Amino acid sequence: MASKIFLALLLVISVVATSAGNFNKDFEITWGDGRAKIINNGELLTLSLDKASGSGFRSTKEYLFGKIDMQLKLVPGNSAGTVTAYYLSSLGATHDEIDFEFLGNLSGDPYILHTNVFTQGNGNREQQFYLWFDPTKDFHTYSFLWNPRSIIFSVDGTPIREFKNLETKGVRFPKDQAMRIYSSLWNADDWATRGGLVKTDWSQAPFTASYRNFNAQACVWTSSSGSSCSSNHPTSNQSWMKQSLDATGQARIRWVQKNYMIYNYCTDTKRFPQGLPPECTIA
Repeated sequence: MASKIFLALLLVISVVATSAGNFNKDFEITWGDGRAKIINNGELLTLSLDKASGSGFRSTKEYLFGKIDMQLKLVPGNSAGTVTAYYLSSLGATHDEIDFEFLGNLSGDPYILHTNVFTQGNGNREQQFYLWFDPTKDFHTYSFLWNPRSIIFSVDGTPIREFKNLETKGVRFPKDQAMRIYSSLWNADDWATRGGLVKTDWSQAPFTASYRNFNAQACVWTSSSGSSCSSNHPTSNQSWMKQSLDATGQARIRWVQKNYMIYNYCTDTKRFPQGLPPECTIA
């Protein structure tokens, strides 16, 4: 009963954007030959995928730390073989990256939410989850909180994963490279659904994912001026810069990971026969 009550509370938690962004101003379509569209005066963005191509967009600004919120409604119905990626990334072989990827599935089967953190070009830190709702029926808020202390992934305000800054223990942490926001909808039926066993059903195309209510409380970085959060560019509210999980947040993340996590690299001893990555064993 307590678990059911907790789930009911999670379902009504939402992240309220302090000022919703405008896709015309804050983003640019990068590929897709017309398959990505910004509509409703910049309030809504849609990506589509057909057999010829997917589509994608990126932010016009780069960020070095921030709290990033985006509402997504994922591809409905038979989405097997498709991937909707929403992530932060820098460029180059030694890039940093913070990932949400939504792996499609057959009608009636749940989406898999795939998360990962790359530092200096190295990832291999996957955690995967089912969601406690149908992400195709309505918009839900997916958030990154990225500050010098940790990276917290949240869904509708509920934390699902934390990657702490353990540089003092020899674990790399993304803190020196500014990143843009990227998103794309693409065909990955060689691996996305049941390891590639289930292929994309192109008779269901076009596949469409929708985005709204982008919000960034973040440090904008430019090559000429550096970070907007530096001492030379004070901002009114940087409380997120020192934010970490409180006792309630820690309880929520434990609950989600107990009930909805389906893969954790930190428990995959077969994958790491020489020993688990150091962040997995540091208390």
